[in-house]
Amino acid sequence: MADFLLTQVINYGAPLFGLVLFLGAVGFPVGASVILIAAGAFSQQGILNWLPTAILGLAGAIIGDVLSFGIGFYAKDWVDKRFGNSKAWKSAEESFAARAGLAIYLTRFLITALAIPTNLIAGGSGIQFRRFLTYDSLGEFTWIILYGGLGYFFGSQWELVSAFLSNFGGLMVGVVILVSGIALAIRKLKSESNQTLMQKN
Repeated sequence: MADFLLTQVINYGAPLFGLVLFLGAVGFPVGASVILIAAGAFSQQGILNWLPTAILGLAGAIIGDVLSFGIGFYAKDWVDKRFGNSKAWKSAEESFAARAGLAIYLTRFLITALAIPTNLIAGGSGIQFRRFLTYDSLGEFTWIILYGGLGYFFGSQWELVSAFLSNFGGLMVGVVILVSGIALAIRKLKSESNQTLMQKN
């Protein structure tokens, strides 16, 4: 899929690049980060014009994020009916609300595998759309500049950069899961300890 889309981006330029990043932002497996790095390399080689490519890519990514945020917003009642009474779900919502801005920003470029779930949770959590859009735009801008810039800087070696970032992203997801698991375990132990103390008193 990525190879096919890369060929089409070369053929059709910035508009198709923006469409690809839009599709990636709403959940299609298009390899958006790979294509962004490649677009940076193609810009260095004169195949793409970097400025319109970056602008349309940024617009596509943000519009895709807004769409998935909207899905989370309109699905909120459905989710509440099924999970609203779950302690785990309430705990997840509270944790997200406390760190929403940081979570939105970092999942745009550092932990990209969690970007779409974050958009859906943000939409369903009641966070202000303006706040979401601000952090989302900053994060996507960072992603475009960082990944596209690496592709531009390394040029013909962009595939090596892509492989490294893919492995790094997988590592970051593992770290997030590990840290979240530890945090939940500590919270549970504290809760059980407090209940034990209350029963003794």
